[in-house]
Amino acid sequence: MGTNPIVQFLLQPVLIFGVVFHFIMGFILEIRNRNARAVKYASYKGSANASWASRNMIISGLVILAFLGLHFYDFWAPELNVKYFKGDMSGLIDPDNVNSGFRYYEELVHKFESPIRVGIYVVAFLLLAVHLWHGFASSFQSVGFNNKYSVALTKFAKVYAIVIPAGFIFIALYLHLNQLPH
Repeated sequence: MGTNPIVQFLLQPVLIFGVVFHFIMGFILEIRNRNARAVKYASYKGSANASWASRNMIISGLVILAFLGLHFYDFWAPELNVKYFKGDMSGLIDPDNVNSGFRYYEELVHKFESPIRVGIYVVAFLLLAVHLWHGFASSFQSVGFNNKYSVALTKFAKVYAIVIPAGFIFIALYLHLNQLPH
């Protein structure tokens, strides 16, 4: 994927646009929801009507946005610098060279030396799980997908919301814990 021009020059910009669009639309939705009721409730018991994840999508979204900034700083910007400004393609996997591709692993291990950085990544991925838990499943309801398959789709969405962030948490913790003195 690191050298595939379709991924690098077509899919990557589309993905970045999609993420930016999602955040902008999330803020617009939050503002519209806050302004939808002219007279505020005299007593509001949010937990009686909505889950914590539902009520705090903007907070988890902002934390994820901050995390994306850190992630781009840690991995994406250095990768662009090495490949396109320095012109160094030595870290790429070469099927004829058994030692190729190790630059990525060394960089990944180095990023997870600090327990503070690992903690930031873990918290960010936990909030991503919460965000996906509510957002992925409710997105189908928002577009009117409510039929005999919606129960299975909601279960799939919740498994996805746990498995993907858990995998990234595992990577961060595994790499950090393997660097500690034994």
